[in-house]
Amino acid sequence: MKTEKKTTGQVMKGDSTRVVWGGEQDSFPYRATQVPIVTSAAYAYDDIDVWHDVAQGGAPGFIYSRMSNPTVEALEQKLCELESAQSAVAFSSGMAVISSVLYSFLSQGKRVVSTRDSYGGTNKIFEEFLPRMGVDVCLCETTNYAEIEHEILQGCDVVYLETPTNPTLKILDLARLTQAAKQVGALVIADNTFATPLNQNPLLFGVDIVLHSATKFLSGHGDAMGGIACGAEALISQVRHYREINGASLDPFSAFLILRGIKTLALRVRQQQANALAIAEFLLTEPLVETVNYPGLPSHLNHNIACEQMRGFGAIVSFVLQGGMPMVTELLPQLNYAHCAGNLGAVETIYGPARTTSHVENTLEERQALGISEGLVRISVGIEDSEDLIADLQQAFSHLRELSSSLL
Repeated sequence: MKTEKKTTGQVMKGDSTRVVWGGEQDSFPYRATQVPIVTSAAYAYDDIDVWHDVAQGGAPGFIYSRMSNPTVEALEQKLCELESAQSAVAFSSGMAVISSVLYSFLSQGKRVVSTRDSYGGTNKIFEEFLPRMGVDVCLCETTNYAEIEHEILQGCDVVYLETPTNPTLKILDLARLTQAAKQVGALVIADNTFATPLNQNPLLFGVDIVLHSATKFLSGHGDAMGGIACGAEALISQVRHYREINGASLDPFSAFLILRGIKTLALRVRQQQANALAIAEFLLTEPLVETVNYPGLPSHLNHNIACEQMRGFGAIVSFVLQGGMPMVTELLPQLNYAHCAGNLGAVETIYGPARTTSHVENTLEERQALGISEGLVRISVGIEDSEDLIADLQQAFSHLRELSSSLL
C-alpha cells in the first residue's frame, strides 16, 4: 500500500503530533494525503513464488483481507506508535479482541486471575465461557491487593486487568500486579479503553498485551466498531493467527473511520476530561447523589495510584443516585444534552445505567454480586461546553427533587 518512506529523522513527542502522524509518515498511492480505503478481498500475483513468499510471511504484501489489509494495517501501525508497541492486530469489535486474546493463551487446565470489577461482557467470558473450556478462573475483590497477589502467586497463566474499571472507575496498580505476575511467569493483559493511550500506557509498566475497544474513544464519533491488541510481536503474532483462522477481522471502512477519529483524539480527550472533572465536582454537591466515582477527585479511593500511572483521568464519571432505578428512570429523560445509549467515548455526552450499558448481559443478582448498584449511572462526558452540561444536570435534578417532594 505505501510506496515511499519519508526519512525526516525526527521523533514525535507530543500527543497531538503522534495521533495525527503516527503510522502515516510514508506516502500513499496516488500521492493521497489520507489513508485510502482498500476494499479488495484478495490481492493478485503474477509470480507464484513471490505469491507464496508473501503468503508465508517471508516478504511484505497482502494476500487476503481476512489476514491483512492495507487500511487496517495503517491503523495497527498508528496504535503501535501510541502504545509504544512492537506490533498490533485489529478486530471487528472490542469484545472480539478481548475474547480472542484470552482464547489465544488460555485452554483446558490453565488458570487466569482477574478482578470482579470488569466490563460485563468480559465478566461473562470469565463466568460462563472459559469454565466451559476447562479453564480455572479466579476473580478477586478489585482493591484487595493481598488477595490478588496471593492468588497470582498460587500459580497462573494469565493475569487480566482493567483500569479504570467499567463502570465503577476503580484503579488498579499496574506495576505492582505485573511484578507479582512475572514471579510466576504469567502473561499480563490490560484493557486500556477508558484511559486511552494518551493517559496511560500499560506496556511501560510491564504489561504484555494492551487492549482497546476502538469503538469508544479511538473512534470518538460513535459510528464505527473495532478492537485492537498491542504488544510484542512474539505475542501478537499468536493473536493474529487466531484472528486469521477465527475470522473476526476489522473491515477497511471501519478502520478508515477509526483512523480519522484518532487524529482528533488529543483535542477530544483534553476537553472531555476537563468537562468530566467539572461534572464530578458538581455531583459532589448534589444531595440526591450518594457516591461519585472519578479518579481525578482527591476523594477517590485510588486517586494516588491514578496520579502515579495516569497522565490524565479520563472522560468517564459514574455516580449512585438515591432511590435506585426508579429515580434513574425519572432523571435521565429530563436531560437535553445527552444520549441515553449503550456506548461511550463519543463527542456527545452519553448517560446510562449499568443494567442497560456495561452489564446488560448480567442479571440483577449478578450485578448485585459484583457490587454494582441499580442506582449507578455512567456518564461518558462529551466535548460540549461544561457550563451547558452542568446546567442540564441542574435542571434534571430540580425536576427530581420536585418529584421526590410530591411523593412524600
